[in-house]
Amino acid sequence: MARFPLGAPVHLRQELAAQAYLLGWRLVRALPLPVAEKLFQFGADLASGNGRKLPQLRKNLARVVGSDQVNDALVQASMRSYARYWLEAFRLPSMVHSPKAYARVTSKLSQAVHGEQHLRDSFAQGKGVVLVLPHSGNWDMAGVYLVHELGTFSTVAERLQPERLYQAFVDFRESLGFEVLPHTGGVVRPFDVLCQRLREGKVVCLLGERDLKASGHEVEFFGETARMPVGAVKLAQETGAALHVVHCWFEPDGWGFSISEQVPTAEGEHGLESAMRQVAHIMESNIAAHPEDWHMLQPLWIADLDARRYARGLKRDAE
Repeated sequence: MARFPLGAPVHLRQELAAQAYLLGWRLVRALPLPVAEKLFQFGADLASGNGRKLPQLRKNLARVVGSDQVNDALVQASMRSYARYWLEAFRLPSMVHSPKAYARVTSKLSQAVHGEQHLRDSFAQGKGVVLVLPHSGNWDMAGVYLVHELGTFSTVAERLQPERLYQAFVDFRESLGFEVLPHTGGVVRPFDVLCQRLREGKVVCLLGERDLKASGHEVEFFGETARMPVGAVKLAQETGAALHVVHCWFEPDGWGFSISEQVPTAEGEHGLESAMRQVAHIMESNIAAHPEDWHMLQPLWIADLDARRYARGLKRDAE
């Protein structure tokens, strides 16, 4: 296996990684599914040391299930779930490449949704809908379901480097009917664009438990303090859109999705705090029901964050 030179410039390492990713995207789609599944499962087992490695993942799962319940089997299952997400991300174009294939996938997706009526009732009001979800299961498949049932929706993506890798992600998801806005570097603030979409009665989907800016809102999450992004709640407050918590998980032969009842979003700081608590509480219940499908390998709780990074986030909040 080729290795990047330790002294190679960052842009060169990024370019080589992008080339490897894009090549893999093409190759994985060409492999027979059983072969691809075994390959990705092998990669997951290798990365996790058959469940013995990945200390941060262990710490995160310990908050969910209790430290005495985190064993090698759970860590291995979690990495296999994460590998399945990437396998399906690579193969999704071929999974929906024809009307017949698309109909087969969307039919299976439609049978997997719990709480669908909550979403339909809110959408019918015409005030827009904000869906917030954690990094669990396959959220791209949830997007395919949403486009099929209600039309396009808008979301925000972290800007990857190099640019052409980010653009490949965007082009692919836009080909599925998603509208993807850059988290940073856009001409207009994504918050402003999302407000406009909601005022038009459309749907916005945001991943909502990982605080990329280190400037989110403190909430109690599985008994400890974490910071979560406030974008979804603020969008609902600003526009009057309905806010729902969504969860995705894997089934042996497909996917599962749930949509919560509407989360109240009163105005002001008190309304923000109340809504954030409820969102965190619903996410807790959902993640606890499917811990192996929660793909959180990074530090999330304040106790695990770098102190300087956390302090910078607090300083930005105060400015």
